[in-house]
Amino acid sequence: MNNLRVYNRISEVVGWTPMVRLGRSLEGLRCEAFAKIEFLNPMGSVKDRIARFIIEQAKREGSLRTGDVIVENSSGNTAMGLAMMAVLEDLSCKMVVRRQTSREKLDCLRAMGVELVLVDGALAPNHPESYNRKAKQVVAQTPRAYFTDQHNNRANSEAHYRTTGPEIWKQMEGRIDYVVAGMGTGGTLCGVARYLKEQNPDIKAIAVDPVGSVFYDYFKTGRPGEPRSGLLEGLGDEEIIGCPDFELIDDMLQVTDREAFLAARELARREAILAGGSSGAALWGVRQLARQIGSPARIVTLFPDSGSRYLSTIYNDEWMRQKGFLEPGE
Repeated sequence: MNNLRVYNRISEVVGWTPMVRLGRSLEGLRCEAFAKIEFLNPMGSVKDRIARFIIEQAKREGSLRTGDVIVENSSGNTAMGLAMMAVLEDLSCKMVVRRQTSREKLDCLRAMGVELVLVDGALAPNHPESYNRKAKQVVAQTPRAYFTDQHNNRANSEAHYRTTGPEIWKQMEGRIDYVVAGMGTGGTLCGVARYLKEQNPDIKAIAVDPVGSVFYDYFKTGRPGEPRSGLLEGLGDEEIIGCPDFELIDDMLQVTDREAFLAARELARREAILAGGSSGAALWGVRQLARQIGSPARIVTLFPDSGSRYLSTIYNDEWMRQKGFLEPGE
């Protein structure tokens, strides 16, 4: 992003988000930490990158035409990026979203003209109405549907290999020891890790996966864990998907909803960065890693989306108490 130029349309603003040193979050630890502020992309999240890349690629290849219907299952952020591209490319959007998704995200999607198909996030993965299965149903039932399939589409990680990774390398002048990121589709971390490791094979990639997701057990043992629903939006999955390249990941940490949410709230109070729960998970992972290392190192992470999308949940004290994440009086 070059703020000295005039852009022809909003999708051109995607990328070149700022890198910010986390000066207060690692007090007492010997590591330096830096966060790439991805919620400063135009639709408010890191997912703008893959939405632009996938749609522009599909248009070039001729597999997506004016008037087609983009279908995806999303926790909200990819849906917002795809909604942006749908408006610009004269497409329609039909998104499968969990009912548990924050009200702010759902309202934003409706404002962009997205048709929402709401599903129960607690359904078992093999249930025909589950999050991943429902998207395929919608594709089959929708004339001129185009399934972007972020969970299995390697163009997801390719977008980050071509953009996010090079940006991080340039911003950090190559002085990176670790990159830490939450594990959702795996596209962000794997794309970034592939690029950075090509520049310096000694750079380590650390994933952060929420309790209830299948990735952590799969990475550690080769067998998927037992899935269960959680409240941390945008991270984890109920089944093994095709997008992640686990060979690029050096280690994986497991975070609870409570740990992620409290870290996000602390980030707002200590660094003045109002970010979402996945950013809290990333910060928690950075701290865990810094404690494990115990020696000076430079750690880069990414903050995927803004806390403004979670004012009714993570940043609402009553909601936090109802879910058991805050004690009475806190």
